Amino acid sequence: MEVSFSQHLPDSTPRLDSDTQQQLYLVPYRWWKDAQDSVLGDSDRKGIVYAASSASLYGGPMKIINNIFNPDLMFNLRREEDIAQSKENGEVGVSGRDFALVSGEMHSDSKLPIKEGRIFSAAEDDMADVYPLQLRLSVLRETYSLGVKISKKENGAEFYKRACKIFSLESELLHIWDFSGQTDLFLLNEKFKPLRDCQPSSEEILLDLQVYGLSDSIKCRDGKKDEMSVQNSSMANSSMNGTTGNGNSSFFRTASFWGSSGEAGSLGLTGLQNLGNTCFMNSSLQCLAHTPKLVDYFLGDYGREINHENPLGMNGEIALAFGDLLRKLWAPGATPVAPRVFKSKLARFAPQFSGFNQHDSQELLAFLLDGLHEDLNRVKCKPYLEVKDGDGRPDVEVADEYWQNHLARNDSIIVDVCQGQYKSTLVCPICRKVSVTFDPFMYLSLPLPSTTMRTMTLTVVNTKGSCQPSPYTITVPKHGKFQDLIDALSTACSLEDGEILLVAEIYNNHIIRYLEEPTDSLSLIRDDDRLVAYRLMKETGQVPLVVFMHQRTEEQYIHGKMTSSWKAFGIPLVARLSDSICGSDIRNLYLELLNPLKVCAKKASDNLDGPEGTASEDSTQNTVNPDISGTVNPSVVKEDNSPLDDKLQFYLADEKGTSRESEILMNEPVILSKRLNVLVCWPGKCFEQQYDTHLLCSLPEVFKSGLFAKRPQESVSLYKCLEAFLKEEPLGPEDMFCPGCKEHRQASKKLDLWRLPEVLVIHLKRFQYSRFSKNKLETYVDFPVDDLDLSTYIGHQNGQLCNRYMLYAVSNHFGSMGGGHYTAFVHHGGDLWYDFDDSHVNPISLEKIKSSAAYVLFYRRVVEA
Repeated sequence: MEVSFSQHLPDSTPRLDSDTQQQLYLVPYRWWKDAQDSVLGDSDRKGIVYAASSASLYGGPMKIINNIFNPDLMFNLRREEDIAQSKENGEVGVSGRDFALVSGEMHSDSKLPIKEGRIFSAAEDDMADVYPLQLRLSVLRETYSLGVKISKKENGAEFYKRACKIFSLESELLHIWDFSGQTDLFLLNEKFKPLRDCQPSSEEILLDLQVYGLSDSIKCRDGKKDEMSVQNSSMANSSMNGTTGNGNSSFFRTASFWGSSGEAGSLGLTGLQNLGNTCFMNSSLQCLAHTPKLVDYFLGDYGREINHENPLGMNGEIALAFGDLLRKLWAPGATPVAPRVFKSKLARFAPQFSGFNQHDSQELLAFLLDGLHEDLNRVKCKPYLEVKDGDGRPDVEVADEYWQNHLARNDSIIVDVCQGQYKSTLVCPICRKVSVTFDPFMYLSLPLPSTTMRTMTLTVVNTKGSCQPSPYTITVPKHGKFQDLIDALSTACSLEDGEILLVAEIYNNHIIRYLEEPTDSLSLIRDDDRLVAYRLMKETGQVPLVVFMHQRTEEQYIHGKMTSSWKAFGIPLVARLSDSICGSDIRNLYLELLNPLKVCAKKASDNLDGPEGTASEDSTQNTVNPDISGTVNPSVVKEDNSPLDDKLQFYLADEKGTSRESEILMNEPVILSKRLNVLVCWPGKCFEQQYDTHLLCSLPEVFKSGLFAKRPQESVSLYKCLEAFLKEEPLGPEDMFCPGCKEHRQASKKLDLWRLPEVLVIHLKRFQYSRFSKNKLETYVDFPVDDLDLSTYIGHQNGQLCNRYMLYAVSNHFGSMGGGHYTAFVHHGGDLWYDFDDSHVNPISLEKIKSSAAYVLFYRRVVEA
């Protein structure tokens, strides 16, 4: 654009408002718009909008001139009819890069809200937020544009620095609305003057401005205040909310401007104080507080849509608390906000979030979106609607019917922006009846499929007494099912057709759980678990099991005296029982299971004849007799027909083997149950020398990593996660009642995306829970930043809507399940991203956005030209 400026004129330079003697005010356009909406209405607000751009003397690129020889700021103002028309039609965002030029008379007729709820008008005596600024205007007659020059000499160093921040053009365009009509008069006056080879006007007009609402200072890193920093000059020149009727949206772009301290000085870059383990809440709030249409909505007059009659809502209290918090986050000059009021409202309506424990950011997000929807539901009286079956009708017709029924009961800004629809297909495996429904969704919870294998070691124990316990190392899918483990282990140990494997976890020498559900995830098994697989014969009926646990005496000095006590040891042994047994059957079965552990007779004899094997009086005085009552001196090992096996004592016990309920007598019958827990007490060290107890006591961990070994980072694409979510899978046996069979069936379920929302929230299921453990998946998910294309995953192609999305926020979780810390990454225009870590807000490079900490992803639809 060819723009030039005239020579500097003397003090007699005419002033634009000299005739009317009115002051002109430069204020944020959003504030002026809000004030005028409440007083005049949209129809009465008319103005001329100018787009500012860099200028040079003869059309070349120009940067801010700020040196000792020519300390001037120069730019060009060009009239923009299209922008004026679109904004007068209501398409205006919260842009801090849009300013209004109004006369003093107009300004005094309106009240402009500023931060902390204070009201300002020109008639007030408190003018602390108002400061003067002088601009020199000239006209480029070829384009009838205005050239603007701001001189450091005329404005002083402090005001000049403020002007540089307000009118900085390095990143984004700037728009100035003239509601005073002064600039238009200047252009009309110049229009009829003769052209002089397209040179600029020989006359400069000095424009005196009173700048208001743009002088807020920000804090420096050292805690002091930088008075030259201006908070508001970071917003976009595009509407955040876009259009409201045709489904298109204009995505906002923001630019950051920095003070001398390097601290961010942009609207919206405000942190949230941590009130005590509230980082989970802060992370979700920052992501929502930078969701374009929600920002516009809550910065507007949202109070009129609060539904006080909805029994599912919270009387508008959650919506009001969130809206008030969002306004504080977007206020000019805002410092980190303490969300105490919002936290108290949250705890009142969702007691699970009360107190100061750490919680899940996605669970908070789900509650908040649902709460905001119910508080802002435009439907005051929800009609009763009966769901009709498809009856062979086209999916498009059925889906639209489901969606219209949903909207008849649910209509809010949350539905407008965040809700989509998916198709759910159930198929009965018996009669092949197909049931199709179309359900709304607020977010997608995607599983993290395994891309690598996992190595696991288990100990296989034979229950026939034919071989010793043996460890087997197998490879299974890292996030596979328990059935994958059974299949791999069956192959490794050459399991016969008539056999099955009963897998149990061992802890403190007793079984703490049985792994019997084939569909359980292998992620429930930790690396430091110790697992045993018992080879059992297949049985058609309910055949009881006996679980043998072992104890032996251990000697130790306490207060200078040798004492003995019972200690558990070894792997529990398991076997099947017959229908009717007595105590001797229990004893014989146990000895049969111990048979593979026997040492040869010669080796046992050698051990007994040696010095350590001699049963002297000194070595036997403190030995505890395996009797409930106390201690006696056991018999010396004899070589006649009195084997030490007869010295074993058997007791009925609990599952942990810690309490002896009753002794099992050899000739008395035993009352059977589903699992019979038997505690076996060994009669001293002489008995242990007949059996290799080391084989019972060596139980390896599932996976033993090296001291400094580090596993390679697992990676999976977001598209793979989506495919796993949409993959057909079997349901539980009781999850579907088949209308054809008239009974419950284990059906298969298939999901398809049908209708996508403006804002797509994707939850990565990193946390897994069970009755026994909880685990976090550290999988690195490679998600698109600029172009998430879902065209191939949507079942219904709507030609009017784009299925491509771009990332604008990420909720992160760093650390483990027990603790950890939540942060948020937020896109703030161009290539600018910011890290919101509670009260700290800092720039972050694009390369660091993707990490294994990404937990909830926020995407917005791309508007194609």
